[in-house]
Amino acid sequence: MTKAIFPGSFDPITNGHAEVVEAAARMFEKLYVVIMTNTSKKYLFDEKERLDLAKKVFENDKNIEVIARPAELTVEVAHELNAGAIVRGLRNTTDFNYERDIAGINKTLDPKLNTVLLFTRPEDSFISSSMIKETVFFGGNVSTLVPKPVAAALEEKLRNQNNEEK
Repeated sequence: MTKAIFPGSFDPITNGHAEVVEAAARMFEKLYVVIMTNTSKKYLFDEKERLDLAKKVFENDKNIEVIARPAELTVEVAHELNAGAIVRGLRNTTDFNYERDIAGINKTLDPKLNTVLLFTRPEDSFISSSMIKETVFFGGNVSTLVPKPVAAALEEKLRNQNNEEK
């Protein structure tokens, strides 16, 4: 069975992420969406919330499993799951340069583990989790940029934060 992992912080999952997951799920018999930690990011959703949201987004996909591995190296997660590939999504050349460097580190750690890069659609190439959070923070509507469960969770999170500030 060909297995792959799609690691990320997914704070929150965007339509671009979902698009890459769906494309990868057609390429591999089993795809693990792995909720991980990026130490350089400030999170809006905690690990459990990110895990639950991802599970909701992909609940109808039989060959996709969502798991959390917040304190492990990507290569170690791939080994643990017997995955032969790491899937990463690209929006632009900035992403390419970043992902090339990560793929190089991963290849150094495990020369047999490959990275598969998938491009998002041009209409999704500007979407980033950071921009989504910023837009929501200032009251913008992102419902066309994220899956429905994510849009609802963002609205609720914003409402709760606004209530706490009052």
